[in-house]
Amino acid sequence: MKIAVVGTGYVGLVSGTCFAESGNEVTCVDIDEKKVEKLRAGKITIYEPGLEKIFIRNLNEGRLTFTTSLEEGIKDARLVFLALPTPPDEDGSADLKYVLGVAGDLGRLLNEGDYKVIVDKSTVPVGTGELVAAAILNVLKERGISNPESLFDVVSNPEFLREGVAVDDFMKPDRVVIGTASEKARNIMNRLYAPFVRQGNPIIFMDLRSAELTKYAANSLLATKISFMNEIAQMCERLGADVDMVRKGVGSDDRIGKRFLFPGIGYGGSCFPKDVQALVKSASLVDYDFKILNAVMEVNDRQKSHLTPKVLAYFGNDLKGKKIALWGLAFKPNTDDIREAPALVLIDELTKHGAEITAYDPEAMENVKAQIGDKIKYAENQYDAIEGADALVIATEWNEFRMVDCEKLRVLLKSPVIFDGRNLFDLNYMRDCNFYYVSIGRETLVPVNK
Repeated sequence: MKIAVVGTGYVGLVSGTCFAESGNEVTCVDIDEKKVEKLRAGKITIYEPGLEKIFIRNLNEGRLTFTTSLEEGIKDARLVFLALPTPPDEDGSADLKYVLGVAGDLGRLLNEGDYKVIVDKSTVPVGTGELVAAAILNVLKERGISNPESLFDVVSNPEFLREGVAVDDFMKPDRVVIGTASEKARNIMNRLYAPFVRQGNPIIFMDLRSAELTKYAANSLLATKISFMNEIAQMCERLGADVDMVRKGVGSDDRIGKRFLFPGIGYGGSCFPKDVQALVKSASLVDYDFKILNAVMEVNDRQKSHLTPKVLAYFGNDLKGKKIALWGLAFKPNTDDIREAPALVLIDELTKHGAEITAYDPEAMENVKAQIGDKIKYAENQYDAIEGADALVIATEWNEFRMVDCEKLRVLLKSPVIFDGRNLFDLNYMRDCNFYYVSIGRETLVPVNK
């Protein structure tokens, strides 16, 4: 099938590349000329494990092309995917100007006899599909096109990609959700996704509005699990319980499941914060107070600052001149995404108290440099970051941080002090290392004289 993907951000580039990998002819459209030039030259513009290999292969084989021209991109396409940004507006609602702007452009480009399925791949509020259809229809009617409704159908096809494993998520999805009332569009979408669900995972068809709400509901429920376990971690610290034991006991219940029960210093990224906020705003527009999600956001904001008072307390509320090593800047491992990253909150709070921070992250340092410049120092590797530091703070659970050499840490750190915001290390191992060790929802370990 011939497909156009409008937008080459995270969702657009992953979607376009994976559709091409299954044999489709895909043209990706973006107004950023420099980005398009890079992509045409084989330079991938995001970090996502496994993506570059199939990107290069499909680019070389001609199944994946890039253009700045919407007209060129959709010319022969049967499907047009809208993978455009929907950033939060000042009031928390999703800003639809990019989506509706392209919808209007499509109205100027669709022609009689050339039916297309317009697919909302962006995360959009309930009712957006109808707005997109209206925007296209209005322009078609202005052009005097007869029977404009026959030229297109609008479909909702939300993405459920996890940064760090997005290629696997796309190629072998747990489920594919498609919202449409059109039998014609349904058949086309069913054919498109058939190669991705050969193992029997479902394609779930529903109405447009239900599909739009499904994405928000899924992300909001996952965010709720995270904030709930962070609340439990707070209780564990106060009651002398171990959150790891509680997590295992709770997660073994198959009604609950093991995933998204790991406590830490809050969620971040491009999806959870934005989507929870947008669903709360949508609820307010229909006079509903979504109390649970308001609490989820409040807990998450608080959790991002959870380590700061512990660091201050250890140093007697005086961080002036103290050197703090920070491991991890991305909001999660296996990505360079720093949007809403808890590490940025820690940097802001600790530097305001006078701390000097040297950070290391395998992928996200350039993005942080672009955002905050020389507010902190950047190390070549994780051990360079800790040399001469008064303490180590861990903000992202990269795998390479998990297997540390305690003796090496002891030599490089000025003092054997770790504040672990992701519970990377086993308590017994840290006890044997004889470090001062603070984690989330677990016992604080204090060195003993040996």
